[in-house]
Amino acid sequence: MSVDANLFLNRELSWLEFNQRVLDEAADPFVPLLERLRFLAITASNLDEFFMVRIGSLRTAIRRNDHGVDPSGMTASEQLDAASLRIQQMVVEQYRIFLEQIDPALADLGIRRRHITELTEQQSEFVEQVFEEQISAVLTPIAIHDPDRFPLLMGRTINVAVQLVPDQPDGDYRYAVIPFGRSDLRCIRLPSENGHEFVLGEEVISLLIQRLFPGEEIVSTVPFRITRNADLSVREEDGTDLLEEMEDVLEERKDSFCVRLEISDHATKPMLFFLKKLLKLRNRDVYVIPGPVGFGDLARLADLPEYSGHVYPRWKPCASPGFDPGQSIFETIRSGDRLLFHPYESFNPVIALVSEAAVDPDVVAIKQTLYRTSRNSPVVDALTTAAENGKNVTVIVELKARFDEARNIAWAKQLELAGVQVIYGVRGLKTHAKACVVVRREPEGFRRYIHFGTGNYNEVTAGLYTDVSYMTCSKDLGDDSIAWFNATTGYSQLQQFRQLESAPMGLRDRLLELIEFETRQCRNNSQGAINAKFNSLVDPKLIRALYKASQAGVRIRLNIRGICCLKPRVPGLSENIEVISIIDRFLEHARIFHFMHGGDDQVLISSADLMPRNLDGRVELLVPILDDECKRKAMDILTLCLSDKVRARRITSDGKYIHPSTHDSGIRSQHQFQQQAREAEEHAFEENRRMFVPQQPH
Repeated sequence: MSVDANLFLNRELSWLEFNQRVLDEAADPFVPLLERLRFLAITASNLDEFFMVRIGSLRTAIRRNDHGVDPSGMTASEQLDAASLRIQQMVVEQYRIFLEQIDPALADLGIRRRHITELTEQQSEFVEQVFEEQISAVLTPIAIHDPDRFPLLMGRTINVAVQLVPDQPDGDYRYAVIPFGRSDLRCIRLPSENGHEFVLGEEVISLLIQRLFPGEEIVSTVPFRITRNADLSVREEDGTDLLEEMEDVLEERKDSFCVRLEISDHATKPMLFFLKKLLKLRNRDVYVIPGPVGFGDLARLADLPEYSGHVYPRWKPCASPGFDPGQSIFETIRSGDRLLFHPYESFNPVIALVSEAAVDPDVVAIKQTLYRTSRNSPVVDALTTAAENGKNVTVIVELKARFDEARNIAWAKQLELAGVQVIYGVRGLKTHAKACVVVRREPEGFRRYIHFGTGNYNEVTAGLYTDVSYMTCSKDLGDDSIAWFNATTGYSQLQQFRQLESAPMGLRDRLLELIEFETRQCRNNSQGAINAKFNSLVDPKLIRALYKASQAGVRIRLNIRGICCLKPRVPGLSENIEVISIIDRFLEHARIFHFMHGGDDQVLISSADLMPRNLDGRVELLVPILDDECKRKAMDILTLCLSDKVRARRITSDGKYIHPSTHDSGIRSQHQFQQQAREAEEHAFEENRRMFVPQQPH
């Protein structure tokens, strides 16, 4: 691996700076209060995943005595120490923001977290009733007689540890644990004449703990929460059943080693020592919490309907003017390529492509990838219907999509029962590409209607993430997509495509070629420019190529939401590279690339971020936008994002960032995108209202 601390930032620390940017939104008084609470919960959820995957991976590397270094020159142990220190600082700030700003503001609003000592007589009676009827009936105390036979506790759930006096005068303390599991007893709503008052379930247990241990002397109780390693890989040898292997991995996660202990700051020293020893944790793995443990659970308060005035006003996705609801989706795409920008424009046309194909008698085949879907997926329903209607349906279901494995296993089984040919991804790789091909018999012959996306076939996240969809029936892209599906689902190797590029074969090389073209242009005294937006930049080869382009004079502007290992604005290295990160109400997720290419603009979208895991370990697609109008739209998206002055943070050469200078003036890209979509929808409605279409006899 190429190592140079002067060229690369550490990816783990860069990701933590992204989470800090999200935390900044929780501290921003210009953000609606309940959105601040939601952002705070997102930072907690983000850290959960970071511990499960990244910290778990570093811990595994250390256990294996892996002394290798990352591109920034840090060993796994050094990365773990640095990340742990940064997270400790972040947790302190999380709770400062919650306890000093958000919690008091919620109380002023009428959403009050009551301490167990503050309850009214009526509330105390209610709490006792809840304890007797629910808590004592549902939750089970588990005595710990043998530290080596510690009960199997679920990760990311609340537990209450109980310390009891020794049963002999000179004996050791005794301990028990009360696991909450996936219980609804975390936030218990209290009867109240006004507002929304609640008490935490762990406080109720602490108050009435004696009823669970009659005759015992309780020394202390303390809530805690553990996080387990989830960086477990599936064994994909020849002859193995991948579905069974994935089910085994899900079981292994339940008792994998702990990577973090979060515990209330009123834990006694013996209790803390006991849990650390039991869970085999070091001091750096322990996070002593001055408030509610796992406050991500409090995010549900942001959805209280009576306080809807304290969230962002709802933006309904707009209908795209390019789609007539009274016209067949196939007729629309035949009339010209379409580029949609979600969630400003509705995801419905994407669903309509699969749904209409499922019942169209002229459709003979559907080929589609599924990486992450919703719980009640209309896309899966349509694919099921298509198979039941006799279509030839092939679906690549990625069973290794982290944290969605269980859902994807269930979908795979359902689709197979319906007669769908299900492929469980590609051995040794994750299929992360987003593509759907509908093959339709028409008078001119078979035509392919294709959807390429930067986001998942998930109508829920399509309302929360910014993504682009490209819909076309281009012959070149149609031929390429069929060849790509056939190579991915069969034993054949990826071919030389006319237009597409795919990881892990040619995607990185194609991007390097495009960067090199801009570099040569500037060296030959012509202009060169690169504008792009994506989620992460880690790949050393691409970073070096961008440095080289910058030194040649190529102007490079990047909108990178998360990890950025490139150092921008370093004199002599990257002074022509500007990097911003936009954090706003929607999660920035689209991947769009624009290369000036000597005036012959090359515009591409991709399912991939610029990380080795995407470029070497996943099946991804890089798709050129062929239609001029769609090109212009994609370029306009980039231009507006890169012009954001309100929610764009500028990344500095040390991996930190500079806040925008204004909150209430200047360009706020997400707001302008929504306004543009609304105006386009209204304009199309007015145009249609003025147009009289005669009904022709058949």
